[in-house]
Amino acid sequence: MPEDTSVNDTHTAQPETDAERRRRRARFLRELAEARELRDRVQPRRAKVARLRHAMRMRTFRW
Repeated sequence: MPEDTSVNDTHTAQPETDAERRRRRARFLRELAEARELRDRVQPRRAKVARLRHAMRMRTFRW
């Protein structure tokens, strides 16, 4: 079965620079935050429960 080269073109042609990696990571994190906000607006009860669980985890976390 032939390998799909369109996915790996950037990795085989030249190594990715740190600036490109940081830009891509920043974009990913922005999109992730946007998706979380959308989910919280669509499912407010689940978001509240998740916030409470997170707060409880942070309260019981030991350094």
